[in-house]
Amino acid sequence: MKTNAQLQKSVQDAITWEPLLHAAEIGVTAKDGVVSLTGIVDNYAKKIEAEKAAKKVIGVKVLVDNIKVKIPNSSSKTDIEIADEIVKVFKSNVLIPENMIKVIVEDGQVTLEGEVLWDYQREMTKNALYYLPGVKAIINNIKIKSEIIDAIKQKDVENAMKMNWVVYDSDIHIKVAGTTVTLTGTVNSWHQKEEAGHIAWKTPGIQHVENNLFVDYEYSK
Repeated sequence: MKTNAQLQKSVQDAITWEPLLHAAEIGVTAKDGVVSLTGIVDNYAKKIEAEKAAKKVIGVKVLVDNIKVKIPNSSSKTDIEIADEIVKVFKSNVLIPENMIKVIVEDGQVTLEGEVLWDYQREMTKNALYYLPGVKAIINNIKIKSEIIDAIKQKDVENAMKMNWVVYDSDIHIKVAGTTVTLTGTVNSWHQKEEAGHIAWKTPGIQHVENNLFVDYEYSK
């Protein structure tokens, strides 16, 4: 069991351990599993890396990311310049279905829309933009519209969970209804919750995942 102070230090250590964040001034508070991050970073990638590092810490139930991205004048880009870079990124990656994606850039915020066949395409598209200069935020509104019409078998999803060591011993319950997989039960970390969601999204024919897993961790007072 961790105290709030121990959880706070664990998250601080996880963030400073990341080379990209070594010199970043990020504040961390922790209260009964709710962790809040604050501070200002000079690019969007640092904000995402801090979020990822915090989520991997055992005991984090909820993450509140209030880190702000403030681009230095020397690295600032116009929306047109950012859009041009996005086009180049899309064309350089044959796995990104650029013809199925619409991009809106407004004051450094990138909004992705459209429909793709698989969740990995949606994630790959978003992840490819993390390190672009000038990007302050990414909103991923891309939806999944699978062309696979075979019925989704609940047993297949259950077997996939059992094959993954990260979530193997977790108390995860799976329900399949049409093209939607719903996950309920408890896990020990945010990382396990996200991993279970990623596994469910790999199911052929899936279009929606309702990840209602509860992160359970007992704290020392």
